[in-house]
Amino acid sequence: MFERLQEGIQSAVKTLRGKGRLTEANMADGLKLVEQSLLDADGSYAGVQDFMGKVKTKAMGEHVLVALDPSEHVIGIVRDELIDLLGPVDESLNLTNKVNVLMLCGLQGSGKTTTCGKLAKNILAAGGKPMLVAADLQRAAAISQLHVLGEQLDIPVFSDTEATDPVEVCRRGVAQAEEQGANVVILDTAGRLAIDQELMDELVRLDNRVQPHQVYLVVDGMTGQDAVNSSKSFNRIHLSFNF
Repeated sequence: MFERLQEGIQSAVKTLRGKGRLTEANMADGLKLVEQSLLDADGSYAGVQDFMGKVKTKAMGEHVLVALDPSEHVIGIVRDELIDLLGPVDESLNLTNKVNVLMLCGLQGSGKTTTCGKLAKNILAAGGKPMLVAADLQRAAAISQLHVLGEQLDIPVFSDTEATDPVEVCRRGVAQAEEQGANVVILDTAGRLAIDQELMDELVRLDNRVQPHQVYLVVDGMTGQDAVNSSKSFNRIHLSFNF
């Protein structure tokens, strides 16, 4: 997305610099290239329109049109609006409980298990004592994958290859974490190829009976704007998702 946006901005700058005099008309032509690059990068139409509305309001200002180098002003405006749109972000996990239970969910193939390992590694590096719980009983290799990650990171993993109920696996995993002195439990839940009622019912049961303190929706970074639709579908089951 950002590579395409960069290309669009570069094209816009070339267009603006090629004009003998900058007017609202040719400024609009240059901004159209920025807008098109956002749409080509699979940006949400409504989101792009809102973003470009703010950019156009500032870029069409008289102080920009009469500036010595208006193209540089346009770059600054787009940059500032992107910074405002994407940040600032609070990256803290707010682990305030004696044992903090974090649940990761999402579609199959979105990277939940790998994210569990990355999250546990960061918590460990910050001085925490994480434990991973293999609650994905749908994908055959999920449990073994989580154990491999645990061994590589020297982080304990709770699993039960004979279990059929992910809720009981999570409850037992949390209980073992308390016994072993872990202060963060990360639940690796099952996904599906598409959002279905079975997946949602399982997550609702986990949320109600295990009561995780935080729930994270993991989405493939290449998904594009469809990630918004997925997040809305997951959010309908009233989980307190953190993005």
